[in-house]
Amino acid sequence: MRSFKFIFLLLLFYPVVIWSQDAITNSILNDKDSFYYIDTKDYPTGVKELPIGVFDSGIGGLTVLDAIVNFDGYNNKTLALGADGEIDFKKEEFIYLADQANMPYGNYSAANKNSLLLEHILKDVQFILGDKYYPSPDAITYKIDKSPVKALVIACNTATAYGKENIEAFMKLAKLDIKVIGVIDAGVRGSLENLARDEDATIAVMATAGTVTSKGYVNTLYDQIEKLGYTGNIEVFQQGGVGIAEAVDEDSDYFDKNLTSPRESYKGPDFKGNLKIDKALLDIYNFDYEDFKMLCDAAGSDDCNILQINDAENYVRYHLVSLMEQIRKANVQQPLKSIILGCTHYPYLTAEIENVLGELYNYQQEDGQFRYRNYMAKDIKLIDPAINTAMELFQHLKEQELFNKAGFINNSEFYISVPNRDNNFVRVNEKGDFPYDYKYGRAEGEIQEYVKVVPFSRSSISEDILTRLEVQLPFTYKLIESFNSTNSKTSELEKEERI
Repeated sequence: MRSFKFIFLLLLFYPVVIWSQDAITNSILNDKDSFYYIDTKDYPTGVKELPIGVFDSGIGGLTVLDAIVNFDGYNNKTLALGADGEIDFKKEEFIYLADQANMPYGNYSAANKNSLLLEHILKDVQFILGDKYYPSPDAITYKIDKSPVKALVIACNTATAYGKENIEAFMKLAKLDIKVIGVIDAGVRGSLENLARDEDATIAVMATAGTVTSKGYVNTLYDQIEKLGYTGNIEVFQQGGVGIAEAVDEDSDYFDKNLTSPRESYKGPDFKGNLKIDKALLDIYNFDYEDFKMLCDAAGSDDCNILQINDAENYVRYHLVSLMEQIRKANVQQPLKSIILGCTHYPYLTAEIENVLGELYNYQQEDGQFRYRNYMAKDIKLIDPAINTAMELFQHLKEQELFNKAGFINNSEFYISVPNRDNNFVRVNEKGDFPYDYKYGRAEGEIQEYVKVVPFSRSSISEDILTRLEVQLPFTYKLIESFNSTNSKTSELEKEERI
């Protein structure tokens, strides 16, 4: 019965997705009057000196890029496995895109906008492959001196789940021999590497709602468990981390540090919505109410009728408790041993996740019983797919003999999407962002420039985010600084805008 239901849903939605994909694909490959057109007939492939393209729905993908640029798993001279004290990609150059204006990708599925999401993903690919960018958000005309690429890394779990196969199909249609690497396979490999072939375990996936809905990790896990011959009893649980990535990227529908009281536009967990904060679990959540990290409609936290999360760590608390409640109620017989961080934003919060897991392991009920200890290992491994993604990229460059012999990693470039205010159809809120209803209400197949892709700058990335990058991803931050200070593509930025 399940298979018939799946086929019915596939037949219902597949034509819409294909139509949307055909519209943007046609614009890229055939419509010479389109902004998105690329002449792929003479596209350079197999050129060692070309950079590597990396894209994500926001700044989360920088955790993947950071793992790549810091990666030292092989000998640079012999290319044999084993670190040699030198980063492996020191002569490679990267082009990074953060589609910040359209993030979070994880919410398009819940809005029944998978086809619009796919359109955004293919526009990301178009940017990475193409030569166009705007030198600043206010620029009327675009530049055409961006480099093509020799490989493509999808540094986004949702884009991998919904778009990798479509991107590969697009490359085939365009007759482009460009490797496409996603993060889901890498995350699955990382989680299974920690288990013996006959070991019993529970594995959890924390990801965006879209990635969870796609079942990309679950299907890949069970597929690899079978293929690799794992015989233990392995159960998989998922938790859609609505609000975590959004808080990291400072999406105002989920996080606004300037607020002191609840607001109507809030989209995260609360007492009455689809994602409910359970009043019976408030002691276990252990939310931090200081500095309006929780927004309450009453003077005291015990008197709240409306309660909204307004802090990344508090979102982590809500979702980890929700995950452990799932596992507890399922009464699993094997403990949770690893959590795949199935969103590239989550590694920014590794310390917070580990801290909350420790609290939950030691949480005692009034009767003195440990509520979760039977269902979780003391030391749960957090699996960041980024390292295995770096390994896959290295192996590809090695097998295809594509290593750049004369490049310099400091020549890497960083771009971000911003709402295109020169498009009369575009709507923005008081912060200059797409309002939620507009962002997820746009029609797929209406090909237009919703965004401009511009170089990273202080005008497009908040000081709080830049501080986080500087502290947590110092080498990548220095690469961004180098791009802002030495690359001619940032020449139109004012001095105070430079990072």
